[in-house]
Amino acid sequence: MNDRDDRAELRRHLIGRVAESAALTRAVDAVRAGRPAVLLVEGPAGIGKTALVDHVLATRETCATVRVAGVSWESDLPLGVARQLLRAGAQRSVLEAADLLHGRWTADQEDAPLLVVVDDAHWADVESLRAIRSALRRMTNQRVLVVLVARDEVHQTAEPHADTPLPVLRTLEFLDGCRDDAVRPGPLTPEDVRTLAHDARGLALDLPAARHLCRHTRGNPRHIRQLLTEIPPETWQDWRPELPAPARYTSAVQHRLTRCGPAARALVEACAILDDDAPLAEAAALADIADPLPAVDEARAAGLLVAGVEPGRMLLSFAHPLTRAAVLTGIGLARRADLHRSAAASTEDRGRRLAHRVAATPSADAALAEELDRHATERARAGEWAAVADTLVLASRLSPGRAAREDRLLRAVDAMIGAGDVPQATVFAGQLESFHAGTLREVVLGYLAIMRGRPAEADAFLTRAWRSCDPKLQPDLMARICQRRVLHALGRWDGADLVTWARRAVEVADPTDPSAIESEAVLGLGLAGSGRYEEAVAAYEAVAARLPGGAQPQRFHLGRGWVDLALDAPEAARRRLEAAVPTGYRMGSTRISLWAQGLLARTQFALGTWPEALETVQRAAARLAEVRIEFVRPLVHWTAAQIHALRGDWDAADRHLNAGAAAPHQYEVMLVPSCLARAQVAEARGDYPRVLEALSPIVHLPSRASIDEPGFWPWQDVYANALVMTGRLEEADAFLAPYEELAARRGHRSTQARLGLVRGRLTGALGDIDTARTRFEQALAHLESLPLPYDRARVNFSYGQTLRRAGKRREADTVLTNARDTYVTLGARTYVARCDREIQAGGVHTARVTPGLSHLTPQERAVARLVAAGATNKQTALELYISVKTVQYHLTHVYSKLGVHSRSELAARFKEPPQGA
Repeated sequence: MNDRDDRAELRRHLIGRVAESAALTRAVDAVRAGRPAVLLVEGPAGIGKTALVDHVLATRETCATVRVAGVSWESDLPLGVARQLLRAGAQRSVLEAADLLHGRWTADQEDAPLLVVVDDAHWADVESLRAIRSALRRMTNQRVLVVLVARDEVHQTAEPHADTPLPVLRTLEFLDGCRDDAVRPGPLTPEDVRTLAHDARGLALDLPAARHLCRHTRGNPRHIRQLLTEIPPETWQDWRPELPAPARYTSAVQHRLTRCGPAARALVEACAILDDDAPLAEAAALADIADPLPAVDEARAAGLLVAGVEPGRMLLSFAHPLTRAAVLTGIGLARRADLHRSAAASTEDRGRRLAHRVAATPSADAALAEELDRHATERARAGEWAAVADTLVLASRLSPGRAAREDRLLRAVDAMIGAGDVPQATVFAGQLESFHAGTLREVVLGYLAIMRGRPAEADAFLTRAWRSCDPKLQPDLMARICQRRVLHALGRWDGADLVTWARRAVEVADPTDPSAIESEAVLGLGLAGSGRYEEAVAAYEAVAARLPGGAQPQRFHLGRGWVDLALDAPEAARRRLEAAVPTGYRMGSTRISLWAQGLLARTQFALGTWPEALETVQRAAARLAEVRIEFVRPLVHWTAAQIHALRGDWDAADRHLNAGAAAPHQYEVMLVPSCLARAQVAEARGDYPRVLEALSPIVHLPSRASIDEPGFWPWQDVYANALVMTGRLEEADAFLAPYEELAARRGHRSTQARLGLVRGRLTGALGDIDTARTRFEQALAHLESLPLPYDRARVNFSYGQTLRRAGKRREADTVLTNARDTYVTLGARTYVARCDREIQAGGVHTARVTPGLSHLTPQERAVARLVAAGATNKQTALELYISVKTVQYHLTHVYSKLGVHSRSELAARFKEPPQGA
């Protein structure tokens, strides 16, 4: 293998290790600066600790390296590792060894930084580790880094040990004290697994297969590589194949199992049949053990089982999913089927009973498939879509006839989408498209297209389904088409269409069906999105009076919470949206939960609880990365992009902008928040031409009636404000008028306040400061009783800028200080700095200035500081809300007064230390 191959192999071992590599590199660089340290690199066997260290060492070739390793049979040999480091005979004490290590390492680091690596430090004797620690404690500025590479749990190995020797326990106790300075390589993510499979084996794993492998191995790179090598490639094309453990792991587990007594072996095998969290009573009954506790103790001592004790019962699980797989491998197929049949006969839970019967059935079974189908129907009534999907896939596979097999798989994929598992549904899409064209097929593929953000494709599928459906023979399908049309109209944000299809769905659906509940919940949104607020509230109150249990209230809380937010009731919205987020116990819809979290983040932003909003986005984004529901992606990332921009964290803002990007051909509920996020980030930068560019796709939408409805998508004031700030005053006036009239007609206070802000700016720019003052005061009055701190600060900031430009400096100072105080509370550092510049430009308060600048006017100082920081004349004009000609005028005076002739000389003058520094 040549150097290029070596580097490629090293990169494969470092997949998913960017953060850990950076942390270890920082530790090495700190030692280069003369800060000696001990660093622990820990994790389970196979997680990639040594590969990580090797990578960093390879990138730091100028460092000297000493490398030793602990071994299990020398863990009780005092100072054994120290002798390896010193290459000398036995030392009499820890202190003597420490003295020698200190002297040697001090000498060795003279020419280059020294990196000392102790591999398998969990097997190192504790005396050597103490000597290492003592040697480092005596150093002050020596360039020495000791890296201890250790497993965090000795039991979590490919060959777990039943008994941990006392010396090893002492070593682990010592390593506990090093964990403040530790790097812990975490498990690989499904995306990492896909990359590894492609790079190492040339396999194109789909996301569900990668997730399955990730769960099975707990993301351990060693186990993943072994299974990718040992399992035939076609296995990964199956739906949730039963994966074995790697061969070596299986041999080790089987060896330990054979050392157990008959009762313990039977108990472990029973737990493998019952899967994790098996109640002790069930496992003992299946294993036919009268007194199971001794067997539990033996299995635990062997590192095979873990016992969790809850009030009134004990639950048994495996130390690792691979352990269960290894145990199952050793159980013959006939005996395994017998055990599953026995388990099915003894359990009272219908779902588990059916699962055991399926596991014991090696061929098609029409009766069992029918029973699974009935069970899926029951679970569907409760909205438990994940369970429905799993059950119907099994029913499809057990169905002997093609028609039943296809029908059940179609319904299974439909349930997967309802559960939010779009990646798995996408894997089945190709198979579904090969089915005979029919109404159900079109409905399911249309549903999938909606979740993937493809409106044209969804419309084509749903139109064909509607035309082919016979309402008398297929009433259930007719109801489902209507419900999908409701979602399609929601995506297009077409209020009238939402109302039409929601009412049709309610008319034709079973009132207890989840689709009927969701359609009623969305009906209120359609009414509110059409400006029929009172009807919307009445519709929600009618639904609330007859809500069923289970997962269905989630849909109601989402719709009502969104309307509450749109109607200026963010505190009520927060309560309802928080109730719509959980999907516990596999109930509820992931799609609904993600919508709720996206809107909850907007609500938290409006209320000024920005840290909570960012936490909400973080949780939703992590889940979104798994389920890939494109439909809600831009909404989830919108709030984080805006908050990070207002805080001045431009890299984070850009990451969320990219993550939430949407194209004009996608749904309006994707496009509008994506455009708003880009516009609001540009506004925070003071780049108003970019604001207009970002909102241009919304301006040119063929239909905007519901999008322009006050409260839902606050884009009009952002666009109009950018028109004013770029001097397009006539356009701004013409643009504002119809929206002001609509907001007044609806009585929508926050929209009136936001549009009033722009009208105040526009009137001030036209020279009518008295009318501008009235407009701003009216805007503040609209917000007076609303808990919207950011909107209030935004009005005050614009008000203050307008007053200052009109020469009302003392009034401007008061208003800008109010804005600044709120921005400080919110953490909006970008606008705190802007307020400071505005207040300084007003000159009401004097402050110490850079030498030679005291004879500049406040406005000249404000211009000079921005230009010296690199702003163009146009950017400076936009920032200070003055014209470009005024900037040029002030710069001419600044150059003359300071005796400078260029921007670079001006920037240099601002780098001079202030007086008294």
